[in-house]
Amino acid sequence: MSAAPPRTRSVSQIPLRAARWSATHPWWAIGGWVVFVVVCTSLTVLVPTQAMDDDDYRVGESGRAEAWIEEARLTEADHELVLVTAAGGGDLDPGDADAVAQDLGDALAGQEHVAGVGDAVLAPDGDAAMVAIELTVDADDVSGIQGVVDDVAADHPGLVLAQAGDASVDAAIDERVAQDLAGAEAVALPVTVVLMVLAFGALIAAGIPVLLAATSVLATLGIAAALSHVVPAEPTVTSMIALIGMAVGVDYTLFYLKREREERARGRTTVDAVEIAAATSGHSIVVSGVAVVVSLAALYLLQLAMFDSLATGAIVVVAVAVVGSITVLPALLVTLGRWVDRPRVPLLWRIGRRVGPGGVSRRVLGPVTRRPVVAVVAAGLVCGVVAAPALGLRLHGANLDTLPQDLAEVRTLQQVAATFPSDGSTLDVVVRGAADAQDEVAAALDGLARDALASGRFQDPGAPARAVAADGRTHVLTLAVPLAESDPALDDVVRDLRADLVPAALDGLDVETAVGGGPAYQLDYTQRQSERMPFVIGAVLLLTLVMMAASFRSLPVALISTGLNLLSVGVAFGVLRMVFQEGWLAGPLGFTSPGFVIDWIPLFVMVVLVGLSMDYHVFVLSRVRERVQRGVEPRTAVREGIADSAGVVTSAAAVMVSVFAIFATLSMLELKMMGVVLAVAILVDATLVRLVLLPGILTLLGGRVWPRAARRGTPAVQDATGPAVPAPALT
Repeated sequence: MSAAPPRTRSVSQIPLRAARWSATHPWWAIGGWVVFVVVCTSLTVLVPTQAMDDDDYRVGESGRAEAWIEEARLTEADHELVLVTAAGGGDLDPGDADAVAQDLGDALAGQEHVAGVGDAVLAPDGDAAMVAIELTVDADDVSGIQGVVDDVAADHPGLVLAQAGDASVDAAIDERVAQDLAGAEAVALPVTVVLMVLAFGALIAAGIPVLLAATSVLATLGIAAALSHVVPAEPTVTSMIALIGMAVGVDYTLFYLKREREERARGRTTVDAVEIAAATSGHSIVVSGVAVVVSLAALYLLQLAMFDSLATGAIVVVAVAVVGSITVLPALLVTLGRWVDRPRVPLLWRIGRRVGPGGVSRRVLGPVTRRPVVAVVAAGLVCGVVAAPALGLRLHGANLDTLPQDLAEVRTLQQVAATFPSDGSTLDVVVRGAADAQDEVAAALDGLARDALASGRFQDPGAPARAVAADGRTHVLTLAVPLAESDPALDDVVRDLRADLVPAALDGLDVETAVGGGPAYQLDYTQRQSERMPFVIGAVLLLTLVMMAASFRSLPVALISTGLNLLSVGVAFGVLRMVFQEGWLAGPLGFTSPGFVIDWIPLFVMVVLVGLSMDYHVFVLSRVRERVQRGVEPRTAVREGIADSAGVVTSAAAVMVSVFAIFATLSMLELKMMGVVLAVAILVDATLVRLVLLPGILTLLGGRVWPRAARRGTPAVQDATGPAVPAPALT
């Protein structure tokens, strides 16, 4: 290889050595990748995914309460609830409700998954009744119950019967998510292909990024199935793998393919162009991939099972995409040679050659580098205004209000919670003590129930409120709270119950106590995030700072990178608050604002955004540094380096924004939030941040950004003699 770059540090040699081997053994590299993908994909069939169970979600005092209830065998069986109302509204005849309960009991007797049917319970206001269908422990399919409920409803034309429960809601959500994801995938792939065709003007070149991204996702899904037996899988992890995998897979291929085509346009042979691309773009891919992994790994500091699952899936798909980019991609490019630019799309090809590399971005960069102060101040103000609302961000766990409101099961559960307090927001006071003290504990809990009702913050649940374990050691008191799940006052109720009411009622007794239930879990979960979030944010920023300083041997570059990342995160959080907490664009986006942001979204978005933005950042700064190493004046190096890389950044960002925007159309509010905020944040990051703020700051600092060794160092890749032929490049 005649134009091989000089040897550098051993870590920098990884992509170069991988590319050199793949270029000289292309069919081995391609065959190895195919075998790897096939084997990994087969794992999705051969290895059943281990999903997270209730134990994995436990946290804090509420988790301890739930564990005690389970140990004492006081856990209530799962139920499907049948809400009975009069067809024309108004009061319900109790006799009609009893008849429905009797008919349901007769029809469901002996049916699989049904342990029994309870009596009809009339609502306090008399306009509804509820019949509870107790499920067996192994119940995993309640679809047959719905048919029976429909048949009974047909026998009572004057009544309306609506069924809902955790099992039926979960089944409805799973079905809806599967439909949404299938639709999203059907749109995402064609959109990505079209964007690649527009970028390259050639069909084979357009297909390679999509092929690598898709195979990386498929391989990761298999690996994730095996890893789920170590780190149980959260239900949304598959969607997240597809989201991140398509984004980084296309990004990395674009970076590599862009540089390889440029070098061929300069007159290099295909093999030499591939090796130069490995030494430059390949190195950037490895650095940015490590940056993404480091950012995601910070999620493990939370010690929450859901974040462990999401982090593991994202880390694996990024690692697989990096490996594919520095192994099978060089092999494909060497095998295809100049055929990678075939078949051409005539009009797009001619436009690409006419505009040239960075033709559009140069028109933006010119004013920025001429008036950097104005550019930095103006762009900074815009980003600051968008980020400012983030200070009022309110977090809360997902609940019925965040589920798709067009699902009948969701609406039924909401009506049940509003009609029957014992099935709404409830708290469990769990007490453990000696068996011979059970009478004293029972009396204390009865007193606690009276004090709680007298406080005006609780209400009579209308059902037996206290249960005792068979051994007499564990007691559970259930208190109903007349507040919606999303009401912020619920947190204060939990705190007061834990800090005042429970200690006062049980004072003097030698017992252990814990307050659990849905509201307590939400408070504990949010507190865990709030307590550890500074450590996660600090770890992400510190590790990326160290990585950038080590990669570019420049503290100013590292500080600039960290500052811009923080600004991008602020913009993302500001968008989250205004769109989802305040309800801006709720109509066009098809959702009802719950008045808060789902608690896990901001932290996950932060680490993903920092990681993905590093892709662009490393790639852009590497092109600037190449020119600085050749002795180009810093202002010119900034203008030319960013202009030459802006095309590929714009194309990669267009793919990310498009894929994320598709996720914004899904029914699940979590995925909608993640899609909208990442689409907007990536758009701002690739435009205002990378095309205005970054070049403006680098221009202002001039040569002080780069260490002297870089300014007088040997360039990693020497220019070919003679003028470069304009590549049909991304613009």
